[in-house]
This record gives sequence, C-alpha cells and structure tokens, in this order.
Amino acid sequence: MNTANKLTVARIALIPVFLAVLYIGFPGSNYTALALFVLAGLTDIVDGYIARNRNQVTDFGTFMDPLADKILVISAMLWFTELGVLPGWVPLIVVIREFMVTALRLIAAGKGRVIAAAMSGKIKNVVTMICITAMFLPLEQWMIIVGIVAIIGTTLYSGVEYFIKNRDVLSWSNL
Repeated sequence: MNTANKLTVARIALIPVFLAVLYIGFPGSNYTALALFVLAGLTDIVDGYIARNRNQVTDFGTFMDPLADKILVISAMLWFTELGVLPGWVPLIVVIREFMVTALRLIAAGKGRVIAAAMSGKIKNVVTMICITAMFLPLEQWMIIVGIVAIIGTTLYSGVEYFIKNRDVLSWSNL
C-alpha cells in the first residue's frame, strides 16, 4: 500500500475515534474532537499532494479518498445537528448533492467517461471543512449562520455546475 493510500486509511480510522471522543464527552473532548477533525482534514490534503506528485494515484485512493471525506463531514454535521447547532436540512442537502453527483459519475462511467473533480467541488470541500472546524469554537449565532450559508451555497453551486457541465451524460437520447 502506497503512502497516499495509507493516509486515506488513517483518515478513515480517525472517524470512529473522532465520534467516540464526541459521544463519550470528557473535559476538553470538544477540543480533542476538533484536533482529530483538523488532523483528518490535513491527511486529505497531504495524501492528495503525495498521490499527484509521486504518481501514486490508485483505484483505491480514487474511490476511498472522497468517500472518507464525505463520511467525516457528514459525521461532524450530524453531531452538530444532534446538538441543535445545525438544522437537519443542512446535512440533508449535502447528502443529496453527494448522491446525485455520484450517480452522475456512475452513469458517465457506464458510458466510458470519467467525470473529474471540478474546482467548485474542491472549493466546496474546503469551505465545508473550514466552517465545520469553526463550529467547534465558541461562536456568535450570526457566525454559524454565515457558515451554514457558505456550506449550502458552495454545495448547491458545485452540484449544479457538475450537472450543467455534464448534461450530455443525461441527455434523453442516452437514457
């Protein structure tokens, strides 16, 4: 297993630890969970860099890296929903966008076409990770609302962009 894939596996392994820290709850657990979330986010940046620069792009990494990101983000969002910090419709919109883009990619793959990650999707991921990180900190309500708007805005924009740029994949003649 190459270094990039090892980092992806490490990120996946951090997710249950992150959740356990949140649910067990001990003095400082919020900051411990924040550190684990940031660490997991950093492994995403590092494994992507290593995979591209050392030519370590693999089928495992191509599939598991974005899946690990989605599980981490949704886990944190559901935690904040459970706390009442984040309305339930926010993670729902994120999950729907992820399923729809994944479905689009699967349809395209069935036709021999690969839909690469768009810059708007990468921006969405960075914005979401920053906003979730900020939610671990004591914030004013208006700051949380700004974070929610940023998450929803980038999520919807990137999702719509994927479908517009790849609308030929779903043309009626191809269905």
